[in-house]
Amino acid sequence: MTAVPPLPLLDLDADWQATVQAWTRSAGRLHVHGDGVNADVRVERCAAGRLRDSYPVGSHDMELRVCGEPLAEILRTLADAVTKADPQCRRVVYAAPEGDLERVAAAESAGFRYVVDVDLADEQLSLLVAEPDRVTTTDMDLGHVPET
Repeated sequence: MTAVPPLPLLDLDADWQATVQAWTRSAGRLHVHGDGVNADVRVERCAAGRLRDSYPVGSHDMELRVCGEPLAEILRTLADAVTKADPQCRRVVYAAPEGDLERVAAAESAGFRYVVDVDLADEQLSLLVAEPDRVTTTDMDLGHVPET
């Protein structure tokens, strides 16, 4: 089992306010509101949540579940907040219901990219991820082993 680091508190942009409804070591519920935005959000370490067995999970990966609009703006803001709060996070994951092309398109416009469809015990999901540049940048000098 992957050791799960504590979930950091998220600091949103000045235009947004978040009210913590519940917070534990691995998951939190927030009510996010601001200029025309009103959403309920669940933030969870993937290694401790419903996605833990659905892909090769990193200990710092976080899933965002959003109930509210505009989805793209909310996802973009939350992904930025996660990246700032946990610099070791390699993947911010958004799981759309499989076949929900509107939600997939909204996530993609927020900077997420589609990765894979997964089957959980009670639902099928399309996983989309937002990753920092350090994860996706490729050194084209294949004869050089990068230092870690």
